[in-house]
Amino acid sequence: MGMSMGSGGSGGGRRGRRRGHRAPVSEINVTPLVDVMLVLLIIFMVAAPMMTVGVPIDLPETQAQAMNSDTQPITISVTPDGKIFLQESEIGIDEVVPKLEAIATTGYSERIYVRGDANAGYGTVMKVMARISSAGFNNIGLVTLQEQDS
Repeated sequence: MGMSMGSGGSGGGRRGRRRGHRAPVSEINVTPLVDVMLVLLIIFMVAAPMMTVGVPIDLPETQAQAMNSDTQPITISVTPDGKIFLQESEIGIDEVVPKLEAIATTGYSERIYVRGDANAGYGTVMKVMARISSAGFNNIGLVTLQEQDS
């Protein structure tokens, strides 16, 4: 009938609650995910304008103002060696009008940009523009770079 002084109670034994240890947290930490997403967003915002040019050409510089555009225009590029590209695929001069008519979504009012390399022959660029114009397309523009102040 006495009191037992054993270690069976919840006193200082090993089986009692441990001090300093916490239960595992069951919440998802989204901070690293948000950090990664913001970095990816910045990378894509910087890289996206660089991915729009399909055919590498050296555009001439002018003092013309930039045009406002809501939709993506059809782009025809003329390289220094006289090759003609519709978007990123090479075509012949005779294929320009049929392919334009096939991909023009708004008909003959489709915006068409001609990108002529600064070293491309003037005659080749004018032949391409003349064919497009004679087919009935009336919204043709030349693409240039903004002239840098020196």
